[in-house]
Amino acid sequence: MKIKKLLVANRGEIAIRVLRAANELGIKTVAIYAKEDKLSLHRFKADQAFCVGEGSGPVKAYLDIDDIIRIATEAGVDAIHPGYGFLSEKPEFAEAIIAAGMTWIGPPVEVMRSLGNKVSAREMAVAAGTPVMPATGPLPEDEKEITKLAAEIGFPVMLKASWGGGGRGMRVIESQAELLENVHAGRREAENAFGNGEVYLEKLVRRARHVEVQLLGDTHGTIVHLWERDCSIQRRNQKVIERAPAPYLTDEQRNHLCNSALLLAKRANYVNAGTAEFLMDADSDEFYFIEVNPRIQVEHTVTEQVTGIDIVKAQIRIAQGARIGKMEESGVPAQDKIVLNGHAMQCRVTSEDPENNFVPDYGRISAYRGATGFGIRLDGGTAYSGAVITRYYDSLLEKVTAWASSPEEAIARMDRALREFRIRGVATNITFVENLINHPAFKAMDYTTRFIDDTPELFEFPKRRDRATRLLRYIADVNVNGQREASGRPRPPRHVGTPVPPLDLGQTIEPAETAKSILDNQGPTAVANWMLAQKALLLTDTTMRDAHQSLLATRVRTYDLVAVAPAYETHLRGMFSLE
Repeated sequence: MKIKKLLVANRGEIAIRVLRAANELGIKTVAIYAKEDKLSLHRFKADQAFCVGEGSGPVKAYLDIDDIIRIATEAGVDAIHPGYGFLSEKPEFAEAIIAAGMTWIGPPVEVMRSLGNKVSAREMAVAAGTPVMPATGPLPEDEKEITKLAAEIGFPVMLKASWGGGGRGMRVIESQAELLENVHAGRREAENAFGNGEVYLEKLVRRARHVEVQLLGDTHGTIVHLWERDCSIQRRNQKVIERAPAPYLTDEQRNHLCNSALLLAKRANYVNAGTAEFLMDADSDEFYFIEVNPRIQVEHTVTEQVTGIDIVKAQIRIAQGARIGKMEESGVPAQDKIVLNGHAMQCRVTSEDPENNFVPDYGRISAYRGATGFGIRLDGGTAYSGAVITRYYDSLLEKVTAWASSPEEAIARMDRALREFRIRGVATNITFVENLINHPAFKAMDYTTRFIDDTPELFEFPKRRDRATRLLRYIADVNVNGQREASGRPRPPRHVGTPVPPLDLGQTIEPAETAKSILDNQGPTAVANWMLAQKALLLTDTTMRDAHQSLLATRVRTYDLVAVAPAYETHLRGMFSLE
């Protein structure tokens, strides 16, 4: 089925990403926006835009399934893309879209239920032969039973939300004394973020790397992987830097990891885009499956850069029935044709203040200058001069992706790009990210998910000079308040006197021997001999040339220059030449 009109049930950066992909495919687009989000850029990137969930609040508006379906129906939409976050992992949303006669751009509902729930996904991974981390099932309400289950796994453990990701509901629990308090807090956070407070416990690996495999499946039974990404650089379980491929893996490890992800995807009959996430024990090099995200990921850009495959376009085409392996249909080649080309790195530029415990900042961006150049890709949603950053949404301003032929060059290119950025009006994490990518341990690939927590020197920031803002502030101050250094000085006279000509133009000028007269009368050889005989410095005056070149806008005419020529001849007779 050919999609003619697509609605993006999201906002910000990912909404713009999907809108652009649809536009390139010749598909009409519809955006939705909360009342509090009316100035967000994604609204203006679509062919049509409608306010959603009026009166629901800035976040719940994007979770209003009934109103999204109403807008889609009234706008004549035939497909909906959920992006990431919000309703992207809600099977109920997919069911509502399908029931309304529209195409859901995502995995089938039954796959979302089996893999979107981390506990059932784990059970499927065991059945598929994919290595898994020791973990519990969904935690019961009974506190004694929770304590018993935690003891069976052994502390430390990680509390995780069964539905959703992005670090919401996650807690590291070191001992039994911290257990129940963290379980209750994690449940509340998961309920607020995903509408479901189900959580479970998983064994915590102290020195872990976070590696994930990008998957794509079509409706004809073909599933491929697009290799892996490293997402180990995290703060509070939120990814900060992503890389593709994981530069520390050997070819053998890479193939084992990606094939393990494929086993699970094939067992689940996976369709559309998804990501299988693994923890890698940095000490033993063992991999453990942790979850599947049945949606597009924030960090999909690095995979696109190293494979040349447009994942978002592939999602849309697969939803239309396109077959993987047929480039003219899906844009995705067969597995043996999906090869890695170079290295890519993504940094998330956010409006968080690293010098103030990463508290999100908000306000108006007074000045914005992005990065550009070979190998640099920007995906942003609210990053432009005049943009208003509100406190209601994620603090992401821009995703910066650098591609290069080697990990070292990718780091150098990213560093250059970050130094090109100028964002004023709100605090950003740019200096912190610069510290990260330039740290010797990062360059040596000797890091784990604890890198930020265990490296205090990352929080040592050079004082920014901010010369441009200071200069603008000075100019504005002088314009408004005057120049303080000139205060009290007498003003110049309001009228200047009439200029007095330096020469009585009526007097007779006696002819004199000059270089020009020698040239006219005796030729160039005589001029050369005359120059050699001179003891004085020979000077050339360029005033007339400058008048023509620089003052042409003031209508200086040849007539005027000729008029002053006699004064020149009288007062500058010793001049060698004029231009």
